Amino acid sequence: MKTIIRPLIIVLSLISTLVVNSQVPLLSSHPSAQAALFLDFDGHTVVGTSWNYNGPIPCGGSGLNNSQITEIFNRVAEDYRPFNINVTTDSTKFLAAPLNQRMRVILTVSSSWYGSAGGVAFVNSFSWGDDNPCFVFTALLNSNIKFISEAAAHEAGHTFGLYHQASYDATCNKLSDYYAGTGSGEIGWAPIMGVGYYRNLTLWNNGPNSHGCTNYQSDLDIITSAINGFGYRNDDHGSDFATATSTAFSNNQFNTEGVVERNTDSDIFKFILPANGRFQLAAIPYNVGTGNTGSDLDLQVTLYNNSETALNVYNPGALLSLVIDTTLDPGVYYLKVEGKGNQYAPNYASLGSYSLQAIATPGTVLPLHRLELRGALRGNDHQLTWIIEADEQVTEQVLEVSTDGRNFVPLIQSGNNDRSYTYRPVSVNGAQYRLSVTFDNGLQYYSNVVSIRASGSVPRPVVSGTLLNSNTITVNSPGTYQYVILDMNGRTRAKGQLVNGVNLLDAGQLSSGMYLIRFADNTQQWTDKIIRP
Repeated sequence: MKTIIRPLIIVLSLISTLVVNSQVPLLSSHPSAQAALFLDFDGHTVVGTSWNYNGPIPCGGSGLNNSQITEIFNRVAEDYRPFNINVTTDSTKFLAAPLNQRMRVILTVSSSWYGSAGGVAFVNSFSWGDDNPCFVFTALLNSNIKFISEAAAHEAGHTFGLYHQASYDATCNKLSDYYAGTGSGEIGWAPIMGVGYYRNLTLWNNGPNSHGCTNYQSDLDIITSAINGFGYRNDDHGSDFATATSTAFSNNQFNTEGVVERNTDSDIFKFILPANGRFQLAAIPYNVGTGNTGSDLDLQVTLYNNSETALNVYNPGALLSLVIDTTLDPGVYYLKVEGKGNQYAPNYASLGSYSLQAIATPGTVLPLHRLELRGALRGNDHQLTWIIEADEQVTEQVLEVSTDGRNFVPLIQSGNNDRSYTYRPVSVNGAQYRLSVTFDNGLQYYSNVVSIRASGSVPRPVVSGTLLNSNTITVNSPGTYQYVILDMNGRTRAKGQLVNGVNLLDAGQLSSGMYLIRFADNTQQWTDKIIRP
């Protein structure tokens, strides 16, 4: 009786497969790539492989609808975006790929033949050339789209030669074969080859694998190794100013996109602002939902003027995306796009695709009238105070700290009406601070950066206020320094020498716009930003 039922079940499964197959959306992430990673959602009978130690394995479909299939595809495709491989749901793309450069990932409700697991794969099987598939068991993952996506990327990773990213204590005792990562929110991080079910930002990693705490596994190097036969996808944008991609405004807007393929890659874009005014840019990593769900890229954008001088670095500590909202003079500017780590994720594999959406509004004054951060050393305490003058209501303000002046992380989220914070740092070294403020119109702004030096370190000149409402710039100087005021095109507008004490610099010649004031002595140089409304 069982013999009769089993063939019947297989026949019904195949009939169901044929029906579902016609409905699976045909999606490809990189159609020109030769190598293929096939996400098979509509069922497959496995024969003639290393899995068939007990006969054919009939696998039913995934039990997922097209919307779920599309999201899983998009999540897995983004995990493999840096590489020259086509993630696809199209079997014809899979069959057209060389035998030793293709892998079928069977996403199926059928798991009884194997046991209780989210998925299974043979390590290094991608290059075997015998069509040994790997499996993801959707029913055992409760049809959870996030879990299934993580499992698919993970099992495919095994076929490319990856073992598990594990966790160990300080004395090399293994805590888990599966490192679960750390953090929360959209920047909460875990390695793909650990367990990424419970973190948003899941990335390839360079860390100890399950074979020992000294066995460091560089996922990127293994995936792109010669044995797999494919490497990184070609760079899509220049990484220096000479090869920058030019973008042009149309109706005061431009939109562009790109991929950060390697952790040494940066994409540089050039644009010409035709008139003085407000410049807004949204830099957004690819995602499948709110909170940058499913993103693999923590973005950083640096704005440069025509002299290739950095005007500001934008990288909000608690977000993967970012917003630039500033006033600029007419001229040539550059945007440098990079992937960076954060307080949880390392720099190693912050990779993936992104979009840039820019708007130029000629002659517009920022609705933020004043955002100024001040800092002082009081004994061993760091005291920070700030001024916010704006037309909108504050909905969030986060004080961020950095030890290198480039990578900022949240220190404290204060109440919307707070304007000061004092604490005693654990480290006795100096630190840099900035304030991130979000208003009820959804716009986010950053204050100036202030440095609080460690006891005994060298002081520096400080501008008293970044917003210039008179014809005088007040600078407090601890000694004799040279200064130069530059516009955003790098032209010198004024220069001179500071003396010890309060210096009143003439600003009557400065029109509306943003300027840089640079201080220097024989050994050091500092730059501050000032704005003439």
